[in-house]
Amino acid sequence: MTRDPQRATLAVVAREAGVSVPTVSKVVNGRSDVSPETRARIETLLLRHGYVARGLGGAQPGSRTVEMVFDAMKTPNNLDILHGALEAATAEGVDVVVGTVPEDPLGAAWARRMTAAHREGLILVTSEINSQQWRQFAEQNIPVVTIDPINLPGPDVPSVGATNFNGGMAATTHLLELGHRRIGFVEGPPGAMVAIARLHGYHAALSQHGLTGDPGLMTAGPFSFETGFSAGLELLGRKERPTALFASSDGQALGVIEAARTLGLRVPEDVSVVGFDDINAARWSAPPLTTVRQPFAEMGRVAMRRLLRLIAGETLASPRIELATELIIRKSTAAA
Repeated sequence: MTRDPQRATLAVVAREAGVSVPTVSKVVNGRSDVSPETRARIETLLLRHGYVARGLGGAQPGSRTVEMVFDAMKTPNNLDILHGALEAATAEGVDVVVGTVPEDPLGAAWARRMTAAHREGLILVTSEINSQQWRQFAEQNIPVVTIDPINLPGPDVPSVGATNFNGGMAATTHLLELGHRRIGFVEGPPGAMVAIARLHGYHAALSQHGLTGDPGLMTAGPFSFETGFSAGLELLGRKERPTALFASSDGQALGVIEAARTLGLRVPEDVSVVGFDDINAARWSAPPLTTVRQPFAEMGRVAMRRLLRLIAGETLASPRIELATELIIRKSTAAA
């Protein structure tokens, strides 16, 4: 993110006051464990640099707020991400306002509203961010961190995600090692960065075993139960049906299992199914779902910590962080 070198940050104030960033943060948060002389010097610098316009903004002492925006609060994944972010924010005395993407995401009004409300930063979850939005947030000096952005963000956009490619490869390799060769794939929304990474992992695993993906065994759609159910009916209803299906979300995988049941097929005796995410329902399904676990709560914690570092004026060593996925083997997969 291009930053105004004159922007008042905790790091700038700390350097001029001859103190540490945490000491400045204590003053901003209204903490009492700072000497009166040091507090007065820091408050003078905060005012001189205009930090009061966003950091204090007439709010009550100790009030610091960031915003966390989701594309929609419809999945358990979002709740886990939010839980992790709240945990990290609470540890630093920061409040979190939660919302969904506004109706005017392309207009400058969104960034202006955040500035007017004295939000110090923004975490954008599973949503698209384009160059226009990025420019508007930069102009308002609002740091932004994204979690699993739909599109491929620019090189300067800080983002947190999981190793989707590795997860896709691990899921497909597991099925290959069980002897499956006709492996269907239910992709996510076309163009979604995480869906593309999982698809590439699927193809890479097939390639390592001397196979190529059959377009006739692949379909795509939203990360939903309905997508998986429709895909399952289509792929498993064929005469030459796949012996296994890898769905790029647990919701899709549960839909596939229901489709198999509708067609009179047994899971895993007739068809093996693997999902992606490891939501709670994956453990409760019948049979329990083999899936790729994403560390959603940790993604929320890491994103919040990165945002607070940006707010403090620190520089991130790398704009992109990917946390490890893990294959969780349960009872929805068996030998071909």
